[in-house]
Amino acid sequence: MKITVGIPEANRGEAASLYWEAFGEKLGFVLGPKYRALIFITSVLRGDHGICAYDDNGRLLGVAGFKTPQGALVGGSFTDLRRVYGWVGAAIRIWLLGVLENDTENDRFLMDGIFVAPEARGRGVGTALLDAVCKEAKERGFREVRLDVIDTNPRARALYLHEGFEEVATHHLGLFRHAFGFSAATTMVRDIYNTD
Repeated sequence: MKITVGIPEANRGEAASLYWEAFGEKLGFVLGPKYRALIFITSVLRGDHGICAYDDNGRLLGVAGFKTPQGALVGGSFTDLRRVYGWVGAAIRIWLLGVLENDTENDRFLMDGIFVAPEARGRGVGTALLDAVCKEAKERGFREVRLDVIDTNPRARALYLHEGFEEVATHHLGLFRHAFGFSAATTMVRDIYNTD
């Protein structure tokens, strides 16, 4: 398996499709329908905020995104939304997406999503991407990595716990759970210098 920082332009569409496959259930109500969501995601995806895993034949297996003060793997502005969804659609979506917004911190490196191709799950891709995120965080001078995991994704939560992340807070969505299909998100943190 090969890990690289950055998403090449040639893999942009495939990365967007994998992103939607992983997060479409959570974001479907807000960013759907699927064809519009893929147009939006592909247009705003920042290759410099992603880490890719490839097999020996160069096939994309998975991506881990991260967020910095300069942007996120999949961010976008009102203008980006308006181009795909129109004025009213963009206004509604920017308001709803604001509920999920994770601010970057000065003290922790924020992993902002990890997704693995279905046929590659259970083969160590997620673990390799998490290790690469921690390495990137170290190279950028951070001591900790932070992420959020939703309550409807116990498999990801189990992976994060296994890889040394600890739960530090849980945030409940309240009525917004109906828009996103999950009720709560747990913030998890890993000290990347503590390997015990």
